[in-house]
Amino acid sequence: MLYVPGDKPRALEKAKTLECDAILFDLEDAVAPQNKARAREGIADAVRAGGYGHRELILRVSAPDCAEDFALACALPLDGVLLPKVESAATVADAAARNPHPVWCMVETPLGVLRAAEIAGASDRLAGFVAGTNDLTKDLRARHTPARTPLLTALSLMVLAARAYGLAVIDGVHLDLDDLAGFEAACRQGVELGFDGKSLVHPNSIGIANRVFGPSPQEVARARAMVAAWEEARAQGLGVARIDGAMVEQLHVDDANRLIALADAIARR
Repeated sequence: MLYVPGDKPRALEKAKTLECDAILFDLEDAVAPQNKARAREGIADAVRAGGYGHRELILRVSAPDCAEDFALACALPLDGVLLPKVESAATVADAAARNPHPVWCMVETPLGVLRAAEIAGASDRLAGFVAGTNDLTKDLRARHTPARTPLLTALSLMVLAARAYGLAVIDGVHLDLDDLAGFEAACRQGVELGFDGKSLVHPNSIGIANRVFGPSPQEVARARAMVAAWEEARAQGLGVARIDGAMVEQLHVDDANRLIALADAIARR
């Protein structure tokens, strides 16, 4: 997911050519207060002009109660609305009632983290969480560290709540735009924690995120072999299979099928 400031026409146009899965049209942090109206106009013009292809188009509103931003959302063919600093289920329910699109939530405050499960179950229109790691670090009075140790509990709670309610969950941005090795390490950590993808602020990191979060050819080949071994075992009346010396059960096959479905979806794009 790539954040694109709504008041930057060149960035809005360039996003049509980038290999990201979603465009987050930003009306919050990336846009100065005096530029909000111009940003709304720019986003409206860009979306109506089209050309974004398979990319999902999501609008990050200035605030969950911003009437002007919700009016814009209702007028555009979007794939979602992203709410900043969500701390209650009521905020999600209100946003779902005010617009026709799926709702995404930024979880970026201590209270939002502690209420993640409540928020996750707030509405069947809720699509997922996006971690706001920079704001959360500030509110925790923590330090930005390469291993993100101060955030691990909060990140895990977000993933736990999202999985309990069948939601997507996207990891937060990486601060140092020139530290691509550190960015890749953060992406790998996100995969290990269970995140589905990464939110980005610069196009130079898209390729790394796609490579790390997408299944490798080797992983897909092993997943297909695992499913084939399982189907052969079941045909023989067996409850488990073996592949390369490892035992394969239904839970492994379920995960393999999920990975194959992800690879197929990526290939279709």
